[in-house]
Amino acid sequence: MIVGGCDVGSATGKAVIMKNGEVVAWEIIPSTTKPEVTARTVMDKALKKAGLSSIKDLDYIVGTGYGRLKVSFANENISEITCHARGAQWLLPTVRTVVDIGGQDCKVVSLGDNGKVLEFVMNDRCAAGTGRFFEAMARVLDCGLQGLSELALQGKNPATISSQCSVFAESEVITLVNEGMDLPDIVAGLHVSIASRLNAMVRKVGLVQDVVLTGGCAKNDGLAKALEDKLGVAVKKLPLDPQIAGAIGAALIAAERVSKQTAKSAS
Repeated sequence: MIVGGCDVGSATGKAVIMKNGEVVAWEIIPSTTKPEVTARTVMDKALKKAGLSSIKDLDYIVGTGYGRLKVSFANENISEITCHARGAQWLLPTVRTVVDIGGQDCKVVSLGDNGKVLEFVMNDRCAAGTGRFFEAMARVLDCGLQGLSELALQGKNPATISSQCSVFAESEVITLVNEGMDLPDIVAGLHVSIASRLNAMVRKVGLVQDVVLTGGCAKNDGLAKALEDKLGVAVKKLPLDPQIAGAIGAALIAAERVSKQTAKSAS
């Protein structure tokens, strides 16, 4: 059985190929202005890595993410909340709380023992704490995303960033830079501010361990550390790239569909 999952987000497109329950190939690319082009490009790249010639070699494909309705070659599309939950728990079975930080929104999902979504909260009305926010701050501070994470871990006395709005937070940061505050403390303060917001979202669904981060921002060690401090528990790392958790979940659901179809045909 060979299946695919395609997660088209606002910032990146991800594709995963699974064969008999194992990930055999995956790919991440920047999103284009057309979700359908992003989907096709990232899936073609993943297929090539898997040694497959075309989408026709896949038994079933599930699309997910912000642009899931534009994954024209998918047999079905599923909410990214469901897919991230399934993917994260497959990668780490002890997961019960998933904090997903995408390009333009944040989600916290509470899971049951079987990976079923029990409850979730979502923030898609403000860019603060999303991938776009961190990209903007890295640009303002001219340090890159990796540099942003490294600076956050170096901060000893995090600055107080009071604005919950990304636009005003950016203005605050510029003011602090002009006042001569140490850059690591400014960046650490930014991460503490975002972690406080995420902590409030986690508390709404109820904090249950283990906790993991998914999405591109999960690669930000400074954010993971700040969130750990706010939650008072460890934020576990996933064994594969956390950015492909949604695509993995989509592929797992695709495999289930094939199994059900096979069982139905056999009966």
